[in-house]
Amino acid sequence: MGLFDEIKKKLSHEFIDIVEWLDNTNDTIVHRFERYQNEIKNNAKLIVREGQVAVFVNEGTLADVFKPGTYDLTTQNLPILTTLKGWKYGFDSPFKAEVYFVNTRLFTDEKWGTKNPFMLSDERFGLVEIRAFGTYSFRINEPGKFVVDVVGTDGNFTNYEVNEHLKSLIVTRFTDTVGEANLPIELYAANTSELSETCQEVMQPEFGRVGIELEKFYIENVSMPEELKKEIFEYSRLDKLDMTKLAQFKAAKAMEAAAKNEGGTAGAGMGMGMGFVLAQQMGGMLNPQAQQQGFTGSQATVPPAMPIQTMYHYAVSGQQMGPVSIDKLKELFASRTINKDSLVWKQGMQNWAALKDVEELKSFLGGNTPPPLPTA
Repeated sequence: MGLFDEIKKKLSHEFIDIVEWLDNTNDTIVHRFERYQNEIKNNAKLIVREGQVAVFVNEGTLADVFKPGTYDLTTQNLPILTTLKGWKYGFDSPFKAEVYFVNTRLFTDEKWGTKNPFMLSDERFGLVEIRAFGTYSFRINEPGKFVVDVVGTDGNFTNYEVNEHLKSLIVTRFTDTVGEANLPIELYAANTSELSETCQEVMQPEFGRVGIELEKFYIENVSMPEELKKEIFEYSRLDKLDMTKLAQFKAAKAMEAAAKNEGGTAGAGMGMGMGFVLAQQMGGMLNPQAQQQGFTGSQATVPPAMPIQTMYHYAVSGQQMGPVSIDKLKELFASRTINKDSLVWKQGMQNWAALKDVEELKSFLGGNTPPPLPTA
């Protein structure tokens, strides 16, 4: 082999390019391989590492997509680009194409959250404001679609850029899903796992339209104003506790606090008076017969026990509520929390019945109004 052949072989070897991308970042999703005037020489070597996909774009049109491996770029393994270029018998000169390396690894622990509180309608508390935040993970599962529809001509596309788009999509779909769930407000925080799975199913088609797969979606917290939390806790206690015992307990605590008041002689007298009243009440609870018959002589007669109010349970949206007094039930009817067809039940009734069918509740309907007075 002559000297000329050695020089020719050496030069041809130097002309072979290596097209590759070594990712030294943790946030790059798409990197465009930069070449002078986008020229790539024939028989250039393409190296695609694990966790990458190489996408060739010719004049804005998606051409070939290469999975992990090593390739010699010829007409045999560039079929789409060859068709677009019109190479019928191969090519020897450099060709122009944009090469985008797409990172296909899983991007985890991406944050999302509602920037502003959004409104929900609750049957008991009316319009309420809640906030939510959490995390999600995603990967690019259709690199060609993602490059064409999202990246465009961006030479270095990071997860920060795609997250700005995804967060808006997540918040929109999250608020729609939560609103359609129509759960009692206190159950949102208790059912974050079920809500997370439902939201992921709803959002996945939206992600898929741009070549992204939503791997996981988590709701970490659903928060509400502190005043609303206190109302919910109080409502929960009232729904579970015996109202008579609760009233007795609170009265006893109030008397105990008054008795401990260091207010001089007046405070001591008030404390003694409260002590006497508390003693009488406790004595009445321990000996109800003596309370009913009263005391003789110089002691004052103790009045009989208050009549026990009829307490009703009622149903709202398929959930049992109460018990409440008949007066409270009337307030609920007036505020349209319940209506004439709402189911009610009290002790002694065999089954639940509509409010309109209970004799002592028919007065709620306005049917007992007397006729007008006769005219003279």
